[in-house]
Amino acid sequence: MDFAHDTKTVELTAKVQEFLDEFVIPAETVLDEQLAADPTNWATQPIVRELQAKARERGLWNLFLPGDPEVTGGAGLTNVQYAAVAEITGWSPRLAPEALNCAAPDTGNMEVLTDFGTPAQQERWLAPLLRAEIRSAFCMTEPDVASSDATNIGTLIRRDGDDYVITGRKWWSTGAMNPEAEIFIVMGKTDPDAERHRQQSMILVPRDTPGVEIVRPLTVFGYDDRDHGGHAEISFDGVRVPASNLIGAEGDGFAIAQARLGPGRIHHCMRALGMGERALALAVDRANSRHAFGRSLAEQGVIREWIAESRIQLDSLRLLVLKTAWLMDTVGNRAAMTEIQSIKIAVPRAVAAIIDRAIQLFGAAGVSDDTPLAALYAGVRTLRIADGPDEVHLNSLGRAQLRR
Repeated sequence: MDFAHDTKTVELTAKVQEFLDEFVIPAETVLDEQLAADPTNWATQPIVRELQAKARERGLWNLFLPGDPEVTGGAGLTNVQYAAVAEITGWSPRLAPEALNCAAPDTGNMEVLTDFGTPAQQERWLAPLLRAEIRSAFCMTEPDVASSDATNIGTLIRRDGDDYVITGRKWWSTGAMNPEAEIFIVMGKTDPDAERHRQQSMILVPRDTPGVEIVRPLTVFGYDDRDHGGHAEISFDGVRVPASNLIGAEGDGFAIAQARLGPGRIHHCMRALGMGERALALAVDRANSRHAFGRSLAEQGVIREWIAESRIQLDSLRLLVLKTAWLMDTVGNRAAMTEIQSIKIAVPRAVAAIIDRAIQLFGAAGVSDDTPLAALYAGVRTLRIADGPDEVHLNSLGRAQLRR
């Protein structure tokens, strides 16, 4: 059993770490300034474009996309190799993923188009996404149904001659507030009478199609997430698109969604570990530099326990995530489902606790925006809901174990 990364991963992570330290972390204050200068602007900020240009010059581009680079336009990394990269980007979740063109939901949408899109769909939408010329959104969750059960989806996709007509309402469509999000992947029902998991389909809806209305932005613990293009509620009122915009065949939507969410969950988990590492680093610096009751915080027994607990959790869960990535590489996503569910449950819980300890150590400063901790906490807390809530994964995981 070899726990060392291969040479390619070691060299690549060194380049990504250098890029993060030299350009990304210092750019966080620049991003804040640019966002504050125009509070109504949801578009990609200039500093992001500058970082993207630097990343492309260094070959740090589309690292998330596996397969033959000549075919997919990605970097051809395995899940294990990309996992190490994703953790580093978690140190700056606001900037690093976008700088490398590895930000959700574009990553998942590009994977869908790579695996299930037609050549025409790939030329029209995948190619500019791979070049970061446009952004995209994934429209699955709905306000009027329990979206933890994707078969509840009420949006209708009705065939009408050579077109499909979409009617429904979506929300938490990440990135959709950005006017550069030119294409939406919408999941809805093409046949409500079909077998439960064959009712849904996915279809490409250009943003400027008549009947598409961006209703409002949504906030996460008060954060508008403008640095990610926000989260939108969207109305689709009789939206008509060509039948050629359907992804795959009618009834394939649920299976495509499951294929999309698997890699996304492991990406989220590795970035979350990076968020935890940054929180722990901040906590260590704070403990060593702050004094109370006649001694440094680092000399307080409870603080040492917090630091130790955080270190144990991060190292333990990293091994589980890397095992999951290895299984995805060797036996496939379906065979790795137990591990995918395990990390989806365990990592956000643990990292939220790690960030919470750091917040407590910083006191009032920890809940302010003077440190990144509050924003990190808001981000990682959402992962216990996004891509399926804990309870759904726990139920499925428990059922699988009882059947063994």
